[in-house]
Amino acid sequence: MEITCYFFQIPEEIRTVIHTTNAVESVHRQFRKVTKARSLFPNDDTLKNMLYLANRDLSKKWTMPIRNWAIVLSNFSIIFEARLEPFL
Repeated sequence: MEITCYFFQIPEEIRTVIHTTNAVESVHRQFRKVTKARSLFPNDDTLKNMLYLANRDLSKKWTMPIRNWAIVLSNFSIIFEARLEPFL
């Protein structure tokens, strides 16, 4: 119950970013497409390499920025200032 209450205390812009699952599902679909072609991998490194290359190709296609990113980033910097500071 506390988690639900805390979730609604988060600004709406951050909740929107958290609940945007279309991008995540798109990545999963592309990873399945790449791995489905090969049913057997010689070792884990081969699979990791294939997923890395797929991710590299996918990231070239994603050029659309997150909506209201400046507002989201400012909210993140207020809420998580100590954790976000090294990355800004």
